[in-house]
Amino acid sequence: MQVWPGEAYPLGATYDGAGTNFAVFSEAADRIELCLLDDDGSETAVELRETDAFVRHAYLPGVMPGQRYGFRVHGPYAPGRGQRANSAKLLLDPYARAISGSVKWGEEVYGYPFGAPDKRNDLDSAPHTMSSVVVNPYFDWGDDRRPRTEYHHTVLYEAHVKGLTMQHPELPDELRGTYAALAHPAIIEHLTELGITALELMPVHQFVNDHRLVDMDLSNYWGYNTIGFFAPHNAYASWGDRGQQVLEFKSAVRALHEAGIEVILDVVYNHTAEGNHLGPTLSFRGLDNASYYRLADDPRYYMDTTGTGNSLLMRSPHVLQLIMDSLRYWVTEMHVDGFRFDLAATLARQFHEVDRLSSFFDLVQQDPVVSQVKLIAEPWDVGEGGYQVGNFPPLWTEWNGKYRDTVRDLWRGEPRTLAEFASRLTGSSDLYQDDGRRPLASINFVTCHDGFTLHDLVAYNNKHNEANGEDNRDGESHNRSWNCGAEGDTDDEAVLALRARQMRNFIATLMLSQGVPMLSHGDEFARTQGGNNNAYCQDSELAWVSWPEDGSELLDFTRAMVWLRRDHPVFRRRRFFHGRPVQGTHDELSDIAWFTPEGEEMTQRDWGSAQARALSVFLNGNAISEPGPRGERIADDSFLLLFNASPKALEFVVPVNHGRQWQVVVDTARSEGVAPGTGAKVEAGGRLTLIDRSLTVLQRPA
Repeated sequence: MQVWPGEAYPLGATYDGAGTNFAVFSEAADRIELCLLDDDGSETAVELRETDAFVRHAYLPGVMPGQRYGFRVHGPYAPGRGQRANSAKLLLDPYARAISGSVKWGEEVYGYPFGAPDKRNDLDSAPHTMSSVVVNPYFDWGDDRRPRTEYHHTVLYEAHVKGLTMQHPELPDELRGTYAALAHPAIIEHLTELGITALELMPVHQFVNDHRLVDMDLSNYWGYNTIGFFAPHNAYASWGDRGQQVLEFKSAVRALHEAGIEVILDVVYNHTAEGNHLGPTLSFRGLDNASYYRLADDPRYYMDTTGTGNSLLMRSPHVLQLIMDSLRYWVTEMHVDGFRFDLAATLARQFHEVDRLSSFFDLVQQDPVVSQVKLIAEPWDVGEGGYQVGNFPPLWTEWNGKYRDTVRDLWRGEPRTLAEFASRLTGSSDLYQDDGRRPLASINFVTCHDGFTLHDLVAYNNKHNEANGEDNRDGESHNRSWNCGAEGDTDDEAVLALRARQMRNFIATLMLSQGVPMLSHGDEFARTQGGNNNAYCQDSELAWVSWPEDGSELLDFTRAMVWLRRDHPVFRRRRFFHGRPVQGTHDELSDIAWFTPEGEEMTQRDWGSAQARALSVFLNGNAISEPGPRGERIADDSFLLLFNASPKALEFVVPVNHGRQWQVVVDTARSEGVAPGTGAKVEAGGRLTLIDRSLTVLQRPA
């Protein structure tokens, strides 16, 4: 076999049409072998003798796409000094564009013998671990163009590749649960009819099913256990894992783009699947443990702000390069439109504190590729000071956990929620205005993958996670949920009617709020997980979306609310409300006004009342301060939103001086929600009775 010197950049395996360049970083290694793997289990080892700045490299003519490979690192194994090189372990390339196979758990994939964590284990891991794959980078993207949907037009839909598609009745069996299923016309039609503009996929980076879960006949279904930051997860490919997963993912992105739907990836750059000091040696740990991970004062152990056993070392230039190279790769080569960063507060930790001006954010801010796509933070981690909602840099948007909590509290009847609810409804200016951000920095959601589904939020007071094998100890215990009078399944028609109304209340509130709305897959037709609020390990019908055969009333209502929002810019303002008339609009009315159910303007006493659970808000469509794309004035219809979150019916008075006649366009007390143009008309000063826990929207033409 010919071995040429090759190049130190780019890292990973790069096929150029005639052969492949291999490059891998390790400051800890004495020497590194590249191992080419054959299907019969044999391997051909090539020592990487060329070194530039701790990057070892070689070019192998004739090595083609589909070739499996790995690395063996020769160097010190001294856990007490943070060194864990072990040439008996075949290691994945951190820059592998595709990964083949899965981990077959046993002592072979660990760097130490069970029961003796400071000793070296010389069992060969190659037959038991995954392998990296050389991929063909060429793909016919045709005329693919990113939709580049602006945030004020964006409706996010969080989904799991397998969970969304596994039980869809119109999909062929061989496509269910795969990237190809995302591109199927049935899935795309559902998303477009619902009004979705961006599909936020739960992790699709190659991940590992934990040893513990496999032993319990469970799996890491959610996928927050990454081992390959460049590789699409191979189990979601319908026709092979020797690079086919890359082509299939690209094809799905191309099809979604053609339908005008962006693709946003939920990415996990805060930790890896190698766990703590008792975890397996699969890649980073064996290549250069101290360069990749945050080690404790005793370097045998790992700092952990993620709850997973380890945290990547964000002050290491090699970790920062890995993350930025990965992000750029998914944008430039895979054509994705943005990222949602799991436990993003960990990315800001250079030492112990959360620093919004850390190196990672500086790099993102100046990067000409990554800075131009959607960047969404999950603004918390499990470390001290890790709850950072509202504290991310101006380029970023955030999952607004305070929005979720406040909206849940309002509709379940918690006291003293009106004032904060008003802030959340109008874009959370208390969180985002001080640093120059706009309402669109707030990603609003009521439910997501983590926690109860929308149905379970109104059907369970308590979590029911027995299927997870941890005696119901796992998962959040404080869910801000309310079962409406019966725990779980019931035949009580009054309870079922209230639950249906509460789900409509949540959907309507989400779509009427300033900011960017996000739906969780299946909530549009009330999917259930049987009260399991931590289905991370449930790769089964418990967590998969069960598609209704004939649609559902909630689905129709959700569609109507999404399209109401899309049709009216007053619900998706790009600037915060002023609370006064807007200059240049020739309208003496304020852009927003708040009223008691009696039609009187809210006072400080009204806002502070512990028992107040109802109010009206006037949104002036003739007082939108931001201009259109060509500088034109934006005008819209005006709306009056009536919220009754109390346990009894209330009579609302339509305020005078804010419009002579209104029409009901939304009424969550009715199962169909009311269609535009068919609702009752109400005069100024007129009265409407809202039943307990219901929401009504009145519209006044511009």
